[in-house]
Amino acid sequence: MISAREALERLREGNARFASNVRGADVFVGHTRRAELVTQQQPFAIILGCSDSRVPAEIVFDQGLGDLFVIRVAGNIVAPSQVGSVEFAAARYGTRLVVVLGHSQCGAVLATLEELQRPTEIQSRNLRAIVDHVRPSVEGLLATDFRHDLDALVEQAVRANIRASTHHLRHGSQLLEQLIQEDGLLVVSAEYSLETGVVEFFDG
Repeated sequence: MISAREALERLREGNARFASNVRGADVFVGHTRRAELVTQQQPFAIILGCSDSRVPAEIVFDQGLGDLFVIRVAGNIVAPSQVGSVEFAAARYGTRLVVVLGHSQCGAVLATLEELQRPTEIQSRNLRAIVDHVRPSVEGLLATDFRHDLDALVEQAVRANIRASTHHLRHGSQLLEQLIQEDGLLVVSAEYSLETGVVEFFDG
């Protein structure tokens, strides 16, 4: 088991390679590596990311088979199944770093802002569940000057949504709270830039 800080540095280095169009030698998986992972795994980081097809965590962080425990859901929201998935990996595999990975121009955040400004009469209850998870973190921004600048509004809303998911993981699970206090679990926020390929870590 590696520490949260060491895991974070590994992710930073991997993303720097990705953003520079360089691939690490360990990414290319051979038969031996696949065989090693048949009966066990020891992911060094848990990534709760968005389902957006442009943000695959293993590629963005230049990692290979068995390196990351990845949970993907539209808008990188946190619902009970996502909390349970993080708890599972942290407790079972001893993984000590959790990254909530959002990204610029997030479609789920955009959809939520549109819904708040122009509510639709008919919407799937499942889609509405995603909007309802994003809503509390971005609704207040519509009462600020950001409402006059769409680009700035979306930028602030993306960050606010990432922070909300991070906060939920830190304080919405007794198990995760205990691991944070006693075992060095670290939960951090991060945003991937679609424009540059760079991941910026913040809030922890």
